[in-house]
Amino acid sequence: MLSKRVIPCLDVRNGVLTKGIKFKGNVDIGDPVETARLYYEQGADEIVFYDITASSEGRGIFLDVVERVASEIFIPFSVGGGINSVKDMRDVLLAGAEKVSVNSGAVKNPDIISEGAAAFGSQCVVLGMDVKRVEKSEKIPSGFEIVINGGRKYMGIDALEWAKTGESLGAGEICLNSIDADGVKTGYDLELTRLVAESVQIPVIASGGAGNPQHMVDAVTQGRATAALIASIVHYGDYTIPQLKDYMASKGVRVRNSW
Repeated sequence: MLSKRVIPCLDVRNGVLTKGIKFKGNVDIGDPVETARLYYEQGADEIVFYDITASSEGRGIFLDVVERVASEIFIPFSVGGGINSVKDMRDVLLAGAEKVSVNSGAVKNPDIISEGAAAFGSQCVVLGMDVKRVEKSEKIPSGFEIVINGGRKYMGIDALEWAKTGESLGAGEICLNSIDADGVKTGYDLELTRLVAESVQIPVIASGGAGNPQHMVDAVTQGRATAALIASIVHYGDYTIPQLKDYMASKGVRVRNSW
C-alpha cells in the first residue's frame, strides 16, 4: 500500500501567507518562504502554493515567491493561481515547481490540461477543483458544482463530470477543495471526496476542513483520498506535522517515516 501524503497548503496574497474561511475574510499570517521551510523540515511530503488572487485579478503568478520557496525546500512543490497557458506552466516549472495546478484557467480552456500533459507529462499537471454544494438538478446531478475565480463564479458544471473530463484530458492528479468546509476545521467533505475518488483512477487530494488528525484519517480511509491537504491546523500551531503523522500511523494509516 502506498503511503498517504500529508501536504501543507500555502495560500499567498500579495506575496504574504494568508488564510480565510470559505474563501472569505482572509487575514495575513506570515512569510510563505519561512513557513514552507518549516514544514519541509518537519517532514511534509509535499508543499502546495496557491496565489489565491491571481485569477480574479487577471494577472500571472508571483514567480519571485515561487523561486524563493523552491530554493528552500527539497520535496515536491505544486503551484497554482493565474495559470492560463502552457507558457505560464513552463514559467512556474522553471521557477522551481515540480507540479502545476490548473483550476479556473482549465475550466475556461480545458485544452490547457492536454497541452500541459503533452508538453511536460501528466505527472506535472494537477487539476485543482473548487467545489460548492448546491441543489441537485439535471445540470448538477451530483449536487456539487464547480466554482472558479476564488469562489466567485458558479459555472454550472457538475464536479464529478469535470473530474472525469480532467482525467481524460491528461491530468495526473486532482486537488479537490470543498468551499463549504474550507477553513471551518470541522472535517473534510467526505461525501464529495469519496464520490470523486471513486469516479477517477488518478490520485485525489482531499482539501478543506481539517481541524484535527482524525479528520485526516477519515479523508484517506472513508474518503478514499491519497493525500490530505492541511492549512489552519498547522499555520496556527494546533499541531505539528510529526504529531499529525504519528496519529495517522497509530490509526493504521501508512505514512512516510512511520515504519
